[in-house]
Amino acid sequence: MVTAAAGKNIWIVGGGELAGQFYDQGLLDELIVTVAPVTLGGGAPLLPRAITTPPLRLLDVSAQGDAFAQLRYEVVHPRDRASTSAP
Repeated sequence: MVTAAAGKNIWIVGGGELAGQFYDQGLLDELIVTVAPVTLGGGAPLLPRAITTPPLRLLDVSAQGDAFAQLRYEVVHPRDRASTSAP
């Protein structure tokens, strides 16, 4: 897919497990999560992997219609953190 995209973005849709598989291969650079207001007594994590180990950096929050919020995060890879950290 990376070769076929020729440097362009690839948009995947399929939930946390699929996003986690791309993360495991170092191919996940951004997460866009749409949140709907629902009251739950419990539930499963959004992402089944510890993608927050390298932190997620919140880039944007926007309203989507009357009921939804969209959160946009950058995935900060360990390789990126190492190159930007102070000695």
